[in-house]
Amino acid sequence: MAGPFWDDWEEEEELETPGRTVSEADVFLFAGLTGDYNRMHTDEEFAKSKGIFGTRVAHGLLGLSMGMGLFQRLGYMVNLHKGAYLGLRADFTAPLFLGDSITARVKVISKRETKRPDRGIVVFGLSVVNQRGEEVCKGEHTMLIERRESPS
Repeated sequence: MAGPFWDDWEEEEELETPGRTVSEADVFLFAGLTGDYNRMHTDEEFAKSKGIFGTRVAHGLLGLSMGMGLFQRLGYMVNLHKGAYLGLRADFTAPLFLGDSITARVKVISKRETKRPDRGIVVFGLSVVNQRGEEVCKGEHTMLIERRESPS
C-alpha cells in the first residue's frame, strides 16, 4: 500500500483513526518490554490503596505508542524516508485506564523541505482521546518523509 509522500501532506490537515480498547494484557506486555513494572500499572490492590486514581492506570508512553500505532493503521506512514523518526515531544494530560477505548486525532502542524531533494520533514500533532472525548496524552512527532519528485 502506497501512502502519501511529503508533497501530498497539507498543513492543518486532520485525520481521525479507528479505535481500540486498552487491555490488561497491553499493560503487562508493555511492562515486560520496557521493564517498567511500576505498581500503579501492575498491582490493582496497591493502586486502590496508594494511588490517586483508585485503580491501575496504563503507562503514559503506552497510550502515546498506541495512538501512533492507530495512526500507522491508516496506512499513511509507508513513505517514511528510510524509517526516519526524528523527534518526539509529549505531554500526558489525563489518566488512561484499563478498559478505556481510545482513538487518535492527527493534525499536520508544519512541513518543510530539507537540503536533500528526495525528502522533507513533517511535524504531526497526535492527540489520544478516550471514549468520553477526554485527551489523555498528546505529542508532536517529527518525521522525515520521502518526496514524490525532486523540486525543479
